[in-house]
Amino acid sequence: MCEMARMEAGVSVSRRTLLMAVAGGALAGCRTRAADTGPASAVGGASADSVTPSAAPPGTPFATPSGGPTEAAAASTPAPEPTPDPAKQPPHEPTRAEVVERYGALAPSEWGPEVDGVITALPEGEGAMALTFDACGGPGGNGYDADLIDFLRAQDVPATLFLNARWIDANPEEFERLAADPLFEIGNHGTAHRPLSVSGRSAYGISGTRDVGEVYDEVVGNAHKLAGLLGHPPRFFRSGTAHYDDVATRVVADLGQLVAGFTVNGDGGATLPAAEVRREVASAPPGAIVIGHLNHPGGGTAPGVAAAVPGLLAAGRRFVRLSDVL
Repeated sequence: MCEMARMEAGVSVSRRTLLMAVAGGALAGCRTRAADTGPASAVGGASADSVTPSAAPPGTPFATPSGGPTEAAAASTPAPEPTPDPAKQPPHEPTRAEVVERYGALAPSEWGPEVDGVITALPEGEGAMALTFDACGGPGGNGYDADLIDFLRAQDVPATLFLNARWIDANPEEFERLAADPLFEIGNHGTAHRPLSVSGRSAYGISGTRDVGEVYDEVVGNAHKLAGLLGHPPRFFRSGTAHYDDVATRVVADLGQLVAGFTVNGDGGATLPAAEVRREVASAPPGAIVIGHLNHPGGGTAPGVAAAVPGLLAAGRRFVRLSDVL
């Protein structure tokens, strides 16, 4: 969620709306309204690549007079180089020009936090819940809520952290510690924290990307930064304000990332007091993705989460990172 969301208290998802949506079964499978048209890159934690030995070199360099190789000759013959299986190779990341050519002429038909291609809950039947926290960066958004992170560590509660490029640049030491902690995984929160649109749509007063090329820039800029820092690309993307159109989500899929939405708005864009944060988080149903913020120390997020989580743990609720179940 964006920093400007703090100006709109109405952004919080009510529990009544949440329960109606879950009961209605509007989201099937992974409860994602995955786009059913257009190409998309394969994403996931694949196992190590399979290899197929190459053909043996022609001839036998060391042979007995009878023509059969000796044990010494066989042992000294260089092993053939493995040939990677093309089916197991990472997908090609399209270039900016390729993405513009592929999607530039398409007109979006949806706009908001829940459009085709956005995962809004964990897979059907999953009893755990996922805590996710954004760090939006920029003026007023570069803070670090150490109380929140320390609480999660003390309770051994995992979380997925969506970090914006500006926040990373402003907090290099904190980033290194978060990235090195296996309790957390790092997601892509965009390069400039913009709503993801191919037509310049805005949300909460923040102008969105204006075309497909700018969508590419917003996603790839921070994805490449994270890949360089982490040693691997991020699996999940969440835009500034968590707003998208359905063409933009197809671009994200083509770039090899999953768009992570939310089920419960835990802190109302970092505007809610602790008591309301506690109520929102404590009422989240099994399978929920809860969104909050880690860049507003002194706000209601940390004490509200700290008040809600122990009761959930005592009731047997599990907490997971998104990649643990998606």
